[in-house]
Amino acid sequence: MAGRINDDDVKAVRDAVPIDAVVSEYLQLRNAGGGNLKGLCPFHDEKSPSFQVSPSKGLFHCFGCQEGGDTIAFVQKIDHLTFAEVVERLAAKAGITLRYEEGGYNPSHQRGERIRLVEAHKAAAQFYTQQLEGPEAEIGRKFLAERGFDQAAAAHFGVGYSPAGWDHLTRYLRGKGFSDKELIASGLSQDGRRGPIDRFRGRLMWPISDTSGDIVGFGARKLREDDNGPKYLNTPETAIYKKSQVLYGIDLAKKDIAKASRAVVVEGYTDVMACHLAGITTAIATCGTAFGGDHIKILRRLLMDNGSARVIFTFDGDAAGQKAALRAFEDDQKFAAETYIAIAPDSMDPCDLRLVKGDEAVRELVEPRTPLFEFALRQIVARYDLETPAGRAAALDEAAPVVAKIKTQSVQREVAVQLAGLVGILDQEFVVHRVAQFARWARDRGERGDRGDRNRAPGRREQQQPAAPAPRGPSGPALHLRSPAFHTERELLKLALQRPELVSPAFDAYGEDEFTAPPYAAVRRCIEEAGGAERGLAEAREYLAAVLDVAPDDSVRSLVTELAVEVFRGKSIDETYAGIQLVQVRLRAVDRRIGDVQGSLARLGSNVAPDHLAAAQNEVWVLQQYAQSLRNHGAAAL
Repeated sequence: MAGRINDDDVKAVRDAVPIDAVVSEYLQLRNAGGGNLKGLCPFHDEKSPSFQVSPSKGLFHCFGCQEGGDTIAFVQKIDHLTFAEVVERLAAKAGITLRYEEGGYNPSHQRGERIRLVEAHKAAAQFYTQQLEGPEAEIGRKFLAERGFDQAAAAHFGVGYSPAGWDHLTRYLRGKGFSDKELIASGLSQDGRRGPIDRFRGRLMWPISDTSGDIVGFGARKLREDDNGPKYLNTPETAIYKKSQVLYGIDLAKKDIAKASRAVVVEGYTDVMACHLAGITTAIATCGTAFGGDHIKILRRLLMDNGSARVIFTFDGDAAGQKAALRAFEDDQKFAAETYIAIAPDSMDPCDLRLVKGDEAVRELVEPRTPLFEFALRQIVARYDLETPAGRAAALDEAAPVVAKIKTQSVQREVAVQLAGLVGILDQEFVVHRVAQFARWARDRGERGDRGDRNRAPGRREQQQPAAPAPRGPSGPALHLRSPAFHTERELLKLALQRPELVSPAFDAYGEDEFTAPPYAAVRRCIEEAGGAERGLAEAREYLAAVLDVAPDDSVRSLVTELAVEVFRGKSIDETYAGIQLVQVRLRAVDRRIGDVQGSLARLGSNVAPDHLAAAQNEVWVLQQYAQSLRNHGAAAL
């Protein structure tokens, strides 16, 4: 078994892979001031960005959920990997060969599971693309050509072909050193009567990547009539592939989605290809499942929920497409972006549209026109006879709860007015009031009623169930700064972590007892155990990494990252500002000590021994002189 990764190699990996480059693979980052970057936290849902990255320190911290750490910790948390797996993954990207303390270099079969599965998929993708060039794959090349995709397009999207035999890929990957257990775990092979066989056979293959660009699965399209399988066959759920958490094309589209604050959601792999080739490089698609909450989280981190963000859904105009649109609208309020729907003439998908009418028609298709809420309401209302009062009332009762889900009151009212027009009710205020009733009813019930009751008229008395206790938020060690002592202690610790050159060497002479808040005292202890603030003068990143390493638990570790990235409260962060914080913390500590000694003498009264009384009075006098010197001379008296 491979041993512990060499410390120097871990340090080399941390230095070689910038944290902002890694985090940017998962979410959009913007300038937060002070050299920091901000974005929507990937570890909890939030409307405004509280997640900050400090490239100069190699740290991240979320002020909302208190998650924090360095580059390695970020990848560990977001991809659920072990420390060693992350170091190996980042080392591979940086071209660093790792050494192990026991057993020399790490043989490939000893690497982490995720890395091995990703490597298997990478090797499989190369195998499939090579096979597309062979004579057996003529049927696959013809399929692509008939849809307007040439060899360059296939290469750009990594499209390949899986041979029709039983175990071509399995034997190929065995030759690359992958075990049968790994091949089954990857979903590339499946159990056969005499051992593993290929899962995909005789199909056109699309590699599916995660946001970081790692291939984690495949989508396979049937080509032959004698293939009894489904039209599209995807990788099964594995340790690295969750169909509800992947979007085809996200690796190619993410930068343009972030740059344009726009995403186009299409239905299939060829639609993504058609859109990108037509210049719509923000197109992505789900992989064998409906667009849902996890997909929204991926897009929100890229769109940053700014006011100009747009998400355009393209669905077929048939019943299935309409149903998909209504499902998407169910989750519409999870976006801060505006959502639209685009349906091509004659219900053509983007791939067919490009073939028939060209690239310009595809670009024209995805221009935002019809808001998704309007389309959804029209689909609901169309099911009723609006010529009769009963039909209009029934249509209103089904559509009003949908409008009531809109959280912004002004938008809710505006849509309610539009609903009145769609249903044919002249009294707009009646419809607005009806929608508001449903909204209040939903709030009162805490959305606990089953979904089948959602169209029941509000106001009907029902047996009330006791409300479930609200889930508690993350309990980090962040402190309220109403106390002036807490305020200056926090600033001084931030200086010690972020600008040690301004407080060294004076800070390292401060004791834990000079910090009145226990969490701050814990951070002071960590700095001391890591070698003191003076260590940060020569090796800033190693210093912060060492402070994090000695933190006794996640709570203290979270506070360290918080203090290491938090913006200072002062306008000019210089020696004068640092001196003020040093003096204030020391002065309060001196005043506390004077108070303690005088209080002790007062409690003892006449019972105090003469020598003890003299020593105590002398200590008080010395402390008072020191306090006066601090007040008169500031940092020069330290």
